[in-house]
This record gives sequence, C-alpha cells and structure tokens, in this order.
Amino acid sequence: MLASVLIFQGAAFRPDMSPQSAVQIQVLWSSPTPLIAPTRSGPASAGAFNPTAVRQGDKTILLYREQDTGGTSRIGYASSTDGIHFTTRDEPVLVPEADYEKDGGVEDPRVLKVGDTYYMTYTGYNKKDAQLCLATSKDLIHWQRKGILLPAYKGNWNTGWTKSGAIVPQKINGKWWMYYLGTAPDKRDYMGLASSDDLLHWSDASPQPVLPRRSGAFDSRVMEPGPPPIITDAGILLIYNAADDHLVYTTAWALFNKNDPSKLLARADEPFLRPQTEWQRVGQVPNVVFTEGMVQDKNHWWIYYGGADKYVGASRIRISFAH
Repeated sequence: MLASVLIFQGAAFRPDMSPQSAVQIQVLWSSPTPLIAPTRSGPASAGAFNPTAVRQGDKTILLYREQDTGGTSRIGYASSTDGIHFTTRDEPVLVPEADYEKDGGVEDPRVLKVGDTYYMTYTGYNKKDAQLCLATSKDLIHWQRKGILLPAYKGNWNTGWTKSGAIVPQKINGKWWMYYLGTAPDKRDYMGLASSDDLLHWSDASPQPVLPRRSGAFDSRVMEPGPPPIITDAGILLIYNAADDHLVYTTAWALFNKNDPSKLLARADEPFLRPQTEWQRVGQVPNVVFTEGMVQDKNHWWIYYGGADKYVGASRIRISFAH
C-alpha cells in the first residue's frame, strides 16, 4: 500500500478569527486502488461510489451509491473490520420507490447517529428534480422514508436543486443545524444552512450562502458539504467538496463558530485531497474525489470518498489545530 505525499493545510484567516483556530490536515495514507468497484451486472454495474461511513460496534459500515447502466441509483451496504477491506451486501438497503426518486434514484448519502437512530440524508432524483431527502433506521439496513427535507426551487436564495445534507452532531442554541447544497441564480452551487427542532422538519436558516464564492479558486464553481461535521474546541469543522470552473472536484475544510453555525471563521486556501490516481481521474465523471464519509480511529480519522463517480476510496488523515 502506498503512502501519499503529505499535504498540509493552513487557514485563510478572517479579521474576526483567532490564530488558535488554524487547521492543519495531514494525509497519512491513501488507497492506491479502489476499496469497492463496479460489478459486472446488477445495481452497481456502472458505478459504486460516494460512500458515507459510520462505526457500528467493531465494524466500519459504508452506505454508498450504486448506479446501474440505465442510470438509476440505489444505496448499497458494505462492512469492514479494518476500515480497508470491505464485504458488500448483495442487495441494496434503499431503492427508489417514491415519486421524487423514480427513474433517477436515491443518491449520495450522509449518515449521523443520534441516540439509537440513524439519520440518513440523501438526494432523491426523478430525472427532473434533485431534492434533499431523509430516511431513518435502527440497524442501517431497514430504512423508513421521512420525505423531502428542502424542496427544490423554494429556498431563501437557492433557486434550483437541493442536495448533500450534513447534520451537525449536537444541538446548538436549542436547535439542530444542517449544511446543504443549493443552486443560486448564477447557476453555481453554494453551501447553505438549515435548522430544525426535531431532525425531521427543516427550513432555511440563512438569507444567503454561508460559504462565499472565491473567483478563480479551487472552489469557484461548487462548495458542497461532505460528511457530518465535527465539533471541536476551535469550532465546527466541516469537510467539504469543491469544484473549480473546470469541474475538477477536490476536498477541503471550513471552520464555523460553534455557537453560531452560520459564522465562518476560517477556510482552506488549498484542498488537502485531489484526484491523482487513474481511477480518480478516469470514470463516469473525470477528475473527481468526492468525500462523504468520516470516522475516527484513535488520534486519526478515516475519510471515504468516490473516485470519478465510479469507485470508492479512502484516506487516513490527521487533524490538528495550530496554537
């Protein structure tokens, strides 16, 4: 297994930010080959990609997008005892059934456990509209739909589709918070913020995106939430997916105030993960690493991502805060 080149990420400071909030992310290892690949036939015949991750006992569980050659997506399931070698389940755990999922399918999950319940946000796509949806489960296999969380075309600022819900793992100021992706009138994809009293019913919580666009930067075209964020002493650390004007997808970070999830404290100047291997550069969509899963392993973290909308990969990272 190959160790990746070490990449360090410093912070882009804002005037209201303390230097103690600088974030460094060090990539310790990356999978040289995919952890999960498409199958010759069946639900994953075109791709197996974009996984979320959660620990269940002594296992790491991945829920990932399976796409067939007809373009329909389902949510697949895989488990591992070491976080690298995965056994996939023969049958998907969520298949398109609702009208807002028909033909296109169910895509790109993120999972958070609260109490004894798993909350999975995902994109419902019916070949016309993509909308952020929710399902819940007690065991990660049997899921109950809770409907559309944020309808397309109806946000405070997002006039297009909604996707990619990353729920903050604990209440802040008596509410639950979620970062999500919406499309603004300029046709670019931005990151918004929604709030909820019960994790089931959500509404826009900001009049504009919470992560401003930077012209010419690696995230000039897309700023899309990754896994559920983590709360640290420095703030809410959100790993996010970015795309430039050439639609090269990379992974970076942003830090928000832990008492005000809409307040940006710092963000990466450069991504810490880029498409480098052939299976990240060549696939259904070229030049993509798209991170949706993140689990802690002692002093390190595992992140799980899709490569070129076709494969599942992983990296082991170290997160630290400068003092």
